[in-house]
Amino acid sequence: MAGSGWGLPRLDGFILTERLGSGTYATVYKAYAKKDTREVVAIKCVAKKSLNKASVENLLTEIEILKGIRHPHIVQLKDFQWDNDNIYLIMEFCAGGDLSRFIHTRRILPEKVARVFMQQLASALKFLHERNISHLDLKPQNILLSSLEKPHLKLADFGFAQHMSPWDEKHVLRGSPLYMAPEMVCQRQYDARVDLWSTGVILYEALFGKPPFASRSFSELEEKIRSNRVIELPLRPQLSPDCRDLLQRLLERDPSRRISFQDFFAHPWVDLEHMPSVESLARATALVVEAVKKDQEGDAAAALSLYCKALDFFVPALHYEVDTQRKEAIRAKVAQYVSRAEELKAIVSSSNQALLRRGTSVQGLLREMARDKPRLLAALEVASAAMAKEEEVGKEQDALDLYQHSLGELLLLLAEAPGRRRELLHTEVQNLMARAEYLKEQIKIRESHWEAETLDKEGLSESVRSSCTLQ
Repeated sequence: MAGSGWGLPRLDGFILTERLGSGTYATVYKAYAKKDTREVVAIKCVAKKSLNKASVENLLTEIEILKGIRHPHIVQLKDFQWDNDNIYLIMEFCAGGDLSRFIHTRRILPEKVARVFMQQLASALKFLHERNISHLDLKPQNILLSSLEKPHLKLADFGFAQHMSPWDEKHVLRGSPLYMAPEMVCQRQYDARVDLWSTGVILYEALFGKPPFASRSFSELEEKIRSNRVIELPLRPQLSPDCRDLLQRLLERDPSRRISFQDFFAHPWVDLEHMPSVESLARATALVVEAVKKDQEGDAAAALSLYCKALDFFVPALHYEVDTQRKEAIRAKVAQYVSRAEELKAIVSSSNQALLRRGTSVQGLLREMARDKPRLLAALEVASAAMAKEEEVGKEQDALDLYQHSLGELLLLLAEAPGRRRELLHTEVQNLMARAEYLKEQIKIRESHWEAETLDKEGLSESVRSSCTLQ
């Protein structure tokens, strides 16, 4: 079926043109099909001698399963062949190189760009996780980019790592320990959660320019891996609180305390639900239909809330769309809905002022009843500070943070409050929740308006390129 004399290997139906790279187990070549299409592919040659007989059989079975996988952020395995020496994997060709090169030529990636890539990686991992497939060798070199003009991340080399031990017969560590979870190196007992650690290392490297265990020698690297020290995040560049939270929870040395797959996929910074996709526009449109209906019924608060939820999907829809005319049509609709949301905001705001006044009177009563309850008084003080902050121009996010902090305390106190105090506390919690939701909507309208106006006409690919210029 295939042979490999001098120079490049020979493979039925393909002409191999150049070597793209090589690793411990395999060499990758660029090739094109001899058929009329002249399709460009990447052919990965896995040396059989690097695997034992059972692993070869397992790998062939696994490849058969993986042939059926189709996902926009996973490199497609088109076919495979084998001969006496190698297994040949015929894969989708990615012209943009790997993520490692992409990061290093830019030194660091802005948080916004890293987030787009992390959403794409999370979406691939979720797809594999649902099918009980682990990668076990996640690193920037195994993440390819479809092109440099419109870079879409593509996860490669998944499903194979479990057939290839990270140790050779002499128990010498293979691969790159820079990206391996500590339990993989120290205990040699591990499960799918190692993929979450590696994801954290990749994100850390994208944001800070080098992995957390970067070392000058192997002994220094080994000492860092075996240490119990918490991974410290550099103070610069400045990152959003959600981004820092995710990094710290991914880079938890103890796998039992590391973020779970479900919590990772649902994390607000990853926010897979609002990832730009083919469904974004349909979901936005469905919400607008509901918003218009509520608007016509005179329910301003419900209409405003639905318009804001629709905008959460319109912005990713704008990112996803590549056709200029369709993009312009979406942008025009967004401007129209933002305008109506602003009008509704004014209507809702006047009724909210009444709510705010009612809240102030309830707070007064609660304070009288809670003179001997320092924890309750402290939570009410935070709520008052939030109300004051809300009156300041441009301080909506600060006010929202204070409201959420106050609510966290008050909800705990609500469970143990007696009689009349419980009733008042329940009313206060409802008032504060309404304020917090209202602020969230105000912030969302402003952000959506800004994003829709500033998103340039060439879509996400251009925004990634311009944001990724050398720092």
